[in-house]
Amino acid sequence: MHIDLETLLVTPAEMAGIDRDAANSGIDSFALMERAGQAVAAAALRHYPGAFRFAVLAGPGNNGGDGYVAARALAMSGCPVEIFGFGPAPTHGDAGRARKRYRGPVRPLQDYVPAVGDVVIDALFGAGLSRDLDGQVGAVIERVNWLALPVVAIDLPSGVDGRTGRVRGAALQASHTVTFMCRKPGHLLMPGRALCGDTEVFDIGIPGRIVAAASHHLRVNEPGIWRMSLPRASAGAHKYGHGHLAVFSGGRLATGAARLSASAGLKAGAGLVTLLTPAEAADDNAAHLTAVMLRQIDNVAALRALIADPRLSAFVLGPGFGDFARARDYVMALRDRPLVLDADGITAFRDKPPELFSAFADGPTHLVLTPHDGEFARVFADIADDPALSKVDRARQAARRSNAVIVLKGADTVIAAPDGRALINANAPPWLATAGSGDVLSGIIGAHLAQGMPAFEAAAAAVWRHGEAGRRAGSGLTAEDLINVLNGLDQIK
Repeated sequence: MHIDLETLLVTPAEMAGIDRDAANSGIDSFALMERAGQAVAAAALRHYPGAFRFAVLAGPGNNGGDGYVAARALAMSGCPVEIFGFGPAPTHGDAGRARKRYRGPVRPLQDYVPAVGDVVIDALFGAGLSRDLDGQVGAVIERVNWLALPVVAIDLPSGVDGRTGRVRGAALQASHTVTFMCRKPGHLLMPGRALCGDTEVFDIGIPGRIVAAASHHLRVNEPGIWRMSLPRASAGAHKYGHGHLAVFSGGRLATGAARLSASAGLKAGAGLVTLLTPAEAADDNAAHLTAVMLRQIDNVAALRALIADPRLSAFVLGPGFGDFARARDYVMALRDRPLVLDADGITAFRDKPPELFSAFADGPTHLVLTPHDGEFARVFADIADDPALSKVDRARQAARRSNAVIVLKGADTVIAAPDGRALINANAPPWLATAGSGDVLSGIIGAHLAQGMPAFEAAAAAVWRHGEAGRRAGSGLTAEDLINVLNGLDQIK
């Protein structure tokens, strides 16, 4: 996978190991702390040059040490600064050294009275927090958030778990977050992402090779990761060379979702798209289709006859499908073919998950599951119920169990492969949460599979394109708007 530090994500435990490896390699750890604190001070001055007071809330660990450095830099710049410390003042290590170099007084955290005009420098806990905050800290956080004071968080807003993005009792709402070397999962997983404000990644001087060596195949979903897998049209290209996608329609009163998927698949680059419809819905579908073809399929025998044609290269089953028993039968018939299973296609296996997983257990991964949290819990109940797991952990475990690529949807969609690779998507605007949006995503993934993309790259590229389409369509979009603004594969830079 791509190793650009802009896309790489490391957990707090991995970052602690990176810090140790850097120190063991001969890099001065206090010099790293100095650079980190100076970067925070620079960001605070850049964004809030007119602050009445910089209130630095400093914890007892290295995050607090960064805060002492930032406070010293701000004071040397002539800014009004006060530090409020939580817990015992650091006396040893880099944090103790930073505390000694700060010449001003340090008052206890409970003395801090937030006031309009304050800019808070949050140096309490950072990304390594693994417990719920106590009441004293929670009370300060509540007062700061109630006044909506600007907060510049060091590494991660205090109260946000850097591994999971969850809030540990209470959390500061930051306007800006300054982190170092690369982002943590908590910067992108909800609700942490919403609490970070604008996140700036500052290179404090740890060699990229040390950072990359400690990571475990977790990245931000960006085109650089999958761009080389995108199919490119040659001068002699024809429609069959771009793949033939088939999408299953539901019954007469549930045809729209499948048509959205089919239209998205055609727009996303599939050379041909066929809607597979039951007889009861054939007339309704025929009245709405133009470039998308139509084929009546009412049972497994008819499906088996259809898929004898190898030119049908990928399938989407689930959007608006409704008939769970038939869905299971169709999936079993398609066990050797690239398949996107969404919505009702996933729910159809809520009582028989092992049947689905065993059907796709062998060979290269060619199944993509696209659940939201509720659908995920129906087929991966034990994984969904484990409170210790992050969203990334859940997606990875589900991918390994099912031998499928998992697209665990949401504002912080995670894409995971059975081999442990995982991506967190970050480009989806909030207005993408609209009826039919997921059906469009399934069609884009199907189009990528139909064109021969590997399942993981097909899903990752589709999730990113889906988010980009939402951004371009703007707030108030409908699912049809998403389809209309899907750009061609050759336009992704």
